[in-house]
Amino acid sequence: MANDVAFLEAGALARLVREKKLSPVELVGIYLDRIDRFDHRLRAYITVCREEALETARRAEASVMRGESVGPLHGLPFAVKDQFAARGVRTTQGSRLFASTVADRDATVVARLKHAGGILLGKLNLTEFALGGAQEFPFGQPRNPWNEEHDPGGSSSGSGIATAAALAAVTLGEDTGGSIRSPAGWCGAVGVRPTWGRVSRAGVFPLCWSMDAAGPLGRTVEDAALLLGVIAGRDDADPTTSRRAVPDYVAGLRRDLSGVRLGVINELVAGADPDMRSALEAAAALLRRLGAVVDSVSLPLVPMAGAVFMAIADSEGAGLHRPWLRERGAEYDRGTRRRLLTAALLPAAAYHQAVRARALIRAQVHEALRRHDALLAPMAPTAAPLIASARAPITSRDEAARRFFTRRSFGTPASLAGVPALSVPCGFTSSGLPLGLQILGRPFDEATILAVAHAYEQATDWHHRHPPLD
Repeated sequence: MANDVAFLEAGALARLVREKKLSPVELVGIYLDRIDRFDHRLRAYITVCREEALETARRAEASVMRGESVGPLHGLPFAVKDQFAARGVRTTQGSRLFASTVADRDATVVARLKHAGGILLGKLNLTEFALGGAQEFPFGQPRNPWNEEHDPGGSSSGSGIATAAALAAVTLGEDTGGSIRSPAGWCGAVGVRPTWGRVSRAGVFPLCWSMDAAGPLGRTVEDAALLLGVIAGRDDADPTTSRRAVPDYVAGLRRDLSGVRLGVINELVAGADPDMRSALEAAAALLRRLGAVVDSVSLPLVPMAGAVFMAIADSEGAGLHRPWLRERGAEYDRGTRRRLLTAALLPAAAYHQAVRARALIRAQVHEALRRHDALLAPMAPTAAPLIASARAPITSRDEAARRFFTRRSFGTPASLAGVPALSVPCGFTSSGLPLGLQILGRPFDEATILAVAHAYEQATDWHHRHPPLD
């Protein structure tokens, strides 16, 4: 029965708390019990705020019992990627360099979740400094809850695991080139990368100033919509945030798809394996039956997106990390250190070429979105690979390109274009690994991609399946 409660939608849990049918203390206890039972295997968490969460839950329970007005997340346990500052809690960035650093204030998004009544359960594992490609995780190897020998995706690895395995009600991640959507797709969750500037990054350790975006992960589209509505909006502490009004994302989910124009990105479908292609084709057919107009669209430069992204993002990261690389380089994971040092050697001419290529990719994405309300693509070329595959030797130039660029070309077009995108479960491989459907939208039109994803989700049963942990 506790497991059934743990997997309930976030909105349903919040309603039960408001109606005094579920105690916040009981709910926090359910998730802490699941963390105790499963996280020694999955390694989603770096830090668990056990006593703090229980004390906050007791105060939340007392507020409800007194009949006080409460926020939309009142009593709801959440966890955040350990790239987000949380006052009084160590914030490691997944690195030995910050292993004992304790934040003195909350990131804006953490503060907003708390203000809405959420209860912080803890800080979640990630690839070092949110870069991706880490070879050794100082706080334990994150593992896919559907098959522990497989990669959960990165860099928001713990966020994907904790959401899919119900080790928290909802989570936050950060997405520079797919770091929310990749773990959502490979772990069978919903993850949203908002439009660049929709959500504050104040208190979020940076990787790439021009592409970093904080966003929600949930077990359903409604979970993600609920969380996005709480964290989105202008923040004076982050001057890049937009002043645009934030719509009611949950209220907009039940939009009729009749006449909604969707374009399937040819190049990304062609680059996916048979399981992923079949799932994408089935999703497109279902969306047609739901009333959408679905056709194909060509974005010829998209296969270059992974290389273009790495040239820009890794170079920005190398500039940020230069002092630490010089003084404390031995403390970095060898994979992280190799990527940053390589990027530091990139010639200015190559960086400028990548910036120009980004502008061309951005133009192609925006042009396609002028003719379509949203775009469809696989979230990744395959389901989650084996963890060991990332540590295999690179034997050729083609192998290097495939490993470093090909997969990133699926998640990075939205990042390069600055548009919102999400991943929603769209099936499983024959071996039982989740597959993710990616939906890209127009700038600041998260409402449309959430509505398309919700309509698809409600017409399928993928979100009712849970990892076989017991």
